[in-house]
Amino acid sequence: MLEILRLLFGTVLLRPYVFTFFAAYLFLAITAIGWRRTTLFTVVAFVIAFLCEYSSIHNGFPFGLYYYIETTYSQELWIAGVPFMDSLSFTFLSFVSYQMAILLRSSLIVRRNDIQVVLTKQLANSWVTSILAGILMMYLDIVIDPVALQGDKWFLGKIYYYPNGGSYFGITIANFLGWWFVCTAILRIYIFLEKYISKQEATLYYPFKGLFPAGLYFGILGFNLTMTFLIKEITMGWASTFICFLLALLLTQHISACRRFNPTPSLKEHKKDYPNSSLAKAYPKL
Repeated sequence: MLEILRLLFGTVLLRPYVFTFFAAYLFLAITAIGWRRTTLFTVVAFVIAFLCEYSSIHNGFPFGLYYYIETTYSQELWIAGVPFMDSLSFTFLSFVSYQMAILLRSSLIVRRNDIQVVLTKQLANSWVTSILAGILMMYLDIVIDPVALQGDKWFLGKIYYYPNGGSYFGITIANFLGWWFVCTAILRIYIFLEKYISKQEATLYYPFKGLFPAGLYFGILGFNLTMTFLIKEITMGWASTFICFLLALLLTQHISACRRFNPTPSLKEHKKDYPNSSLAKAYPKL
């Protein structure tokens, strides 16, 4: 037990950026869906991510065949040949992709001093939302994995490799499809199990809450984009920049479009679906 705690502490010291993103995820998730559903989402995401990574390093599904290099085995926590921090990362990556999909598909309350997502259960539980979230997480991976593969050039370290190489800056197309699959699977299983948590917890209202998941999403992209340029992978960096620009443009266009539409019908459905929502209390007259 003491050895596990030592390795877990070592993981935090070795990967502080992972736990910074994880802490931001916990704040966003707890204030959006409550601590019970956050706990469920975290467990589901971690277990599915771990099982998929374990499967991939043994039989190539769903990410394609790759191998971890255990250079930090004595410094951080590993579970059955998989770095703990790697599976943990899927919790905030899948959640923020889910919230981005919701943001891009929902009606928004857009004010000069506020932007809020008007969520409905139909939209949250929709297969279209889950599939879009998987695509958005795949876009994250298109930026993350090429620079992660070059981890020996920065403080990540060389932690994995593809024995047969890959067609996109060394990354296989199967890996991108695998990220889409894993995110979609996490969401569908979470949505299936979430209905057994009957109590809708009260949520927290704060200004521009609707944009905070986008802030974390682009923060993760920005961190990896910065590392890409710092290690002088210029072509890779510009390819990733164009992806970030397209996503930012889509988000800006959606916010602009929502300025012209009345959110009241969606807000009425939101209040019916989520009676304890902080949004219902913040906008009682809409």
